[in-house]
Amino acid sequence: MAKKILLVEDEEIMIDLLQRKLTKEGYEISVARNGEEGLQAMKEKKPDLVLLDIIMPKMGGLEVLEEMQKDRELNRIPVIVISNSGQPVELDRAQKFGARDWLIKTQFDPQEVVDKVIKQIGK
Repeated sequence: MAKKILLVEDEEIMIDLLQRKLTKEGYEISVARNGEEGLQAMKEKKPDLVLLDIIMPKMGGLEVLEEMQKDRELNRIPVIVISNSGQPVELDRAQKFGARDWLIKTQFDPQEVVDKVIKQIGK
């Protein structure tokens, strides 16, 4: 059975790119386009991993991580943060809220995403 990844991202280009790459690698991908949708999808779909954008409409990634920490089921899900800036203060906060790893959009390599996903949940 394929491992499930929830992609919480609002940029269509990133969604398309990540969805195609990870599907090709054998993962089952579902998408939420803002933080509120993301939290709802986590509760319903119980993904094996979440790829989480930081800057989104309605609820940002750091707020999502904070909410996940309060929920005993959600706080077990590994999270890889997708950051626009890669600012150390932003990444530091994300780690404090439980993010396991991160990707910087400006230095984005689709294979790096696959490598980081495999490191967290295997193939």
